[in-house]
Amino acid sequence: MARQQTQVRDLDEGSYVMIDDAPCKITAYSTAKPGKHGSAKARVEGKGVFDENKRNFTQPVDAKVWVPIIQRKQGQVVSVESDDVAQVMALDTYETFTIKTPGDTDLSPDDEIEYLEMDEQRKIV
Repeated sequence: MARQQTQVRDLDEGSYVMIDDAPCKITAYSTAKPGKHGSAKARVEGKGVFDENKRNFTQPVDAKVWVPIIQRKQGQVVSVESDDVAQVMALDTYETFTIKTPGDTDLSPDDEIEYLEMDEQRKIV
């Protein structure tokens, strides 16, 4: 799995973080002041990149967390199999794969798309 470690204090809204072993995009980040006997805490809320589930965690700001390395790639639609499934060819490797399409997009063959990829998970942006 492509990921790297960073401290919680280095995270900000719009970046990615692993929550419950799933890559998430951070939607809210807040910190609480350190108390008399403790360190500052951060609360991070995120939305799953590939499954859209909401997740959150609270940890000290100096704790280490995993940050996924998600690549943004270009592809070309080869064929549309159904309303929610299309066959796409990656423009950098010419590999073809089947991908689920969002409900609000209308794809046709030869359309160029942008998608996110991590390991073997893909999602059209």
